[in-house]
Amino acid sequence: MVPRPGAVLTVGSRVPLVPAAGTPGAIDHVRRRIGRDELTATARTELEAALAKIVLQDAARYLRFFNEAPAVSRRFHLLELLPGIGKKTMLAIVEERKRGPFRDFADLEQRVHLKNPEKLVVGRIEQELSGVDDKYRLFVAP
Repeated sequence: MVPRPGAVLTVGSRVPLVPAAGTPGAIDHVRRRIGRDELTATARTELEAALAKIVLQDAARYLRFFNEAPAVSRRFHLLELLPGIGKKTMLAIVEERKRGPFRDFADLEQRVHLKNPEKLVVGRIEQELSGVDDKYRLFVAP
Protein backbone atom coordinates (compact mmCIF):
# COMPACT_ATOMS: atom_id res chain seq x y z
CA MET A 1 0.00 0.00 0.00
CA VAL A 2 1.15 3.50 -0.69
CA PRO A 3 0.23 5.98 2.05
CA ARG A 4 -1.05 9.46 1.26
CA PRO A 5 1.51 12.21 1.75
CA GLY A 6 1.36 13.34 5.35
CA ALA A 7 -0.50 10.25 6.59
CA VAL A 8 0.71 8.92 9.94
CA LEU A 9 0.71 5.13 10.24
CA THR A 10 1.77 3.23 13.35
CA VAL A 11 2.75 -0.39 13.87
CA GLY A 12 -0.25 -2.54 14.74
CA SER A 13 -2.91 0.00 13.82
CA ARG A 14 -5.79 -0.89 11.51
CA VAL A 15 -5.83 1.12 8.32
CA PRO A 16 -9.10 0.96 6.37
CA LEU A 17 -8.73 0.76 2.62
CA VAL A 18 -12.08 2.46 2.17
CA PRO A 19 -12.29 5.53 4.42
CA ALA A 20 -15.43 6.72 6.15
CA ALA A 21 -17.55 9.16 4.14
CA GLY A 22 -16.19 12.68 4.12
CA THR A 23 -12.75 11.83 5.53
CA PRO A 24 -9.59 11.31 3.49
CA GLY A 25 -8.09 7.86 3.86
CA ALA A 26 -4.52 7.18 4.92
CA ILE A 27 -3.92 4.95 1.88
CA ASP A 28 -3.49 6.52 -1.53
CA HIS A 29 -3.53 3.27 -3.51
CA VAL A 30 -2.63 -0.41 -3.34
CA ARG A 31 0.31 -1.41 -5.52
CA ARG A 32 0.03 -5.16 -5.25
CA ARG A 33 -0.44 -8.02 -2.85
CA ILE A 34 2.78 -9.24 -1.28
CA GLY A 35 3.63 -12.68 0.02
CA ARG A 36 4.80 -13.54 3.51
CA ASP A 37 8.33 -14.08 2.20
CA GLU A 38 8.45 -10.46 1.03
CA LEU A 39 7.75 -9.04 4.49
CA THR A 40 10.57 -7.38 6.37
CA ALA A 41 12.03 -9.18 9.37
CA THR A 42 10.24 -6.76 11.68
CA ALA A 43 6.92 -7.31 9.92
CA ARG A 44 7.33 -11.08 10.21
CA THR A 45 7.91 -10.81 13.95
CA GLU A 46 4.79 -8.63 14.32
CA LEU A 47 2.64 -10.87 12.12
CA GLU A 48 1.52 -13.38 14.76
CA ALA A 49 0.49 -10.67 17.23
CA ALA A 50 -1.35 -8.75 14.51
CA LEU A 51 -3.18 -11.88 13.36
CA ALA A 52 -4.13 -12.76 16.94
CA LYS A 53 -5.57 -9.27 17.37
CA ILE A 54 -7.59 -9.61 14.15
CA VAL A 55 -8.91 -13.06 15.13
CA LEU A 56 -9.99 -11.85 18.58
CA GLN A 57 -11.65 -8.71 17.16
CA ASP A 58 -13.71 -10.79 14.73
CA ALA A 59 -14.15 -13.83 16.98
CA ALA A 60 -17.66 -14.59 15.69
CA ARG A 61 -16.31 -15.26 12.19
CA TYR A 62 -13.71 -17.73 13.41
CA LEU A 63 -16.05 -19.37 15.93
CA ARG A 64 -18.43 -19.98 13.05
CA PHE A 65 -15.73 -22.21 11.58
CA PHE A 66 -15.61 -24.31 14.78
CA ASN A 67 -19.42 -24.41 14.89
CA GLU A 68 -20.09 -25.19 11.23
CA ALA A 69 -17.00 -26.79 9.63
CA PRO A 70 -18.14 -29.90 7.73
CA ALA A 71 -16.57 -33.26 7.11
CA VAL A 72 -14.95 -33.42 3.69
CA SER A 73 -15.12 -37.21 3.51
CA ARG A 74 -15.71 -40.12 5.83
CA ARG A 75 -12.05 -39.98 6.87
CA PHE A 76 -11.28 -36.27 6.83
CA HIS A 77 -12.77 -33.21 8.51
CA LEU A 78 -11.94 -29.54 7.88
CA LEU A 79 -11.22 -29.07 11.59
CA GLU A 80 -8.18 -31.31 11.15
CA LEU A 81 -6.56 -28.64 8.97
CA LEU A 82 -5.94 -26.52 12.06
CA PRO A 83 -2.45 -27.23 13.42
CA GLY A 84 -2.70 -29.16 16.67
CA ILE A 85 -6.11 -30.73 16.01
CA GLY A 86 -6.13 -34.45 15.40
CA LYS A 87 -8.93 -36.99 15.16
CA LYS A 88 -9.57 -37.16 18.91
CA THR A 89 -9.86 -33.38 19.36
CA MET A 90 -11.91 -33.04 16.18
CA LEU A 91 -14.37 -35.65 17.44
CA ALA A 92 -14.61 -33.84 20.80
CA ILE A 93 -15.40 -30.54 19.03
CA VAL A 94 -18.04 -32.18 16.82
CA GLU A 95 -19.69 -33.87 19.81
CA GLU A 96 -19.73 -30.68 21.89
CA ARG A 97 -21.19 -28.54 19.13
CA LYS A 98 -24.12 -30.97 18.90
CA ARG A 99 -25.04 -29.80 22.41
CA GLY A 100 -25.04 -26.19 21.26
CA PRO A 101 -22.87 -23.72 19.38
CA PHE A 102 -19.76 -22.33 21.02
CA ARG A 103 -20.45 -18.78 22.26
CA ASP A 104 -16.85 -17.61 22.41
CA PHE A 105 -13.30 -18.93 22.52
CA ALA A 106 -13.48 -19.34 26.31
CA ASP A 107 -16.57 -21.53 25.93
CA LEU A 108 -14.81 -23.64 23.31
CA GLU A 109 -11.72 -23.91 25.50
CA GLN A 110 -13.76 -24.96 28.54
CA ARG A 111 -16.07 -27.47 26.84
CA VAL A 112 -13.45 -29.20 24.67
CA HIS A 113 -10.41 -28.67 26.95
CA LEU A 114 -8.57 -27.06 24.05
CA LYS A 115 -5.86 -24.58 25.03
CA ASN A 116 -5.94 -21.24 23.18
CA PRO A 117 -8.15 -22.16 20.20
CA GLU A 118 -7.57 -18.70 18.71
CA LYS A 119 -3.87 -19.56 18.36
CA LEU A 120 -4.81 -22.59 16.26
CA VAL A 121 -6.64 -20.28 13.87
CA VAL A 122 -3.66 -17.91 13.79
CA GLY A 123 -1.37 -20.86 13.04
CA ARG A 124 -3.54 -21.90 10.10
CA ILE A 125 -3.67 -18.35 8.74
CA GLU A 126 0.13 -18.17 8.94
CA GLN A 127 0.39 -21.48 7.06
CA GLU A 128 -1.90 -20.19 4.33
CA LEU A 129 0.02 -16.91 4.10
CA SER A 130 3.32 -18.74 3.79
CA GLY A 131 2.04 -20.51 0.69
CA VAL A 132 1.35 -24.02 1.94
CA ASP A 133 0.30 -26.00 -1.10
CA ASP A 134 -3.03 -27.21 0.21
CA LYS A 135 -6.20 -27.53 -1.79
CA TYR A 136 -8.25 -26.25 1.15
CA ARG A 137 -8.08 -22.54 1.98
CA LEU A 138 -9.98 -21.77 5.17
CA PHE A 139 -9.21 -18.15 5.92
CA VAL A 140 -6.92 -16.60 3.27
CA ALA A 141 -7.73 -16.12 -0.41
CA PRO A 142 -5.25 -17.77 -2.81
